[in-house]
Amino acid sequence: GKGIAVFKSFGSISACCVTVSKQGAGVKLEKVVSVIDCGHYVNPDNVKAQTEGNIVMGITAAVKKGITFTNGQSEQTNFHQYQVMRFNEMPAVEIHIVESGAEPGGVGEPGLPPVAPALANAVFAATGKRIRRLPFDLNTLA
Repeated sequence: GKGIAVFKSFGSISACCVTVSKQGAGVKLEKVVSVIDCGHYVNPDNVKAQTEGNIVMGITAAVKKGITFTNGQSEQTNFHQYQVMRFNEMPAVEIHIVESGAEPGGVGEPGLPPVAPALANAVFAATGKRIRRLPFDLNTLA
């Protein structure tokens, strides 16, 4: 299944397409393609690196446990308790930058918002199940 989502923020437009395949009672992340129109930019490697980081954090927010608080303090003290998606869990990733020549926009945040919705749409396309709450377990969607 493929799912897409588009978002506009910080003067940039970002779109994401996530591909998943059915695997047992769940799905497997196969590929993420992200496109960003951030207007005029200086360093394409920086734009791609920021967008790749956005993909990691977007998928992490969608499928990993979040940060929890007790009495106003985080219960997680470091990355041994807050599990960011690991390299071996990452799907194939493609980043495309639109050469629009528009006014410069942001690249630090705009790639993140469409990731989880695109993933949820891909899950729906593959399984027929709508995701309404985050995080969710990729392995138990039946």
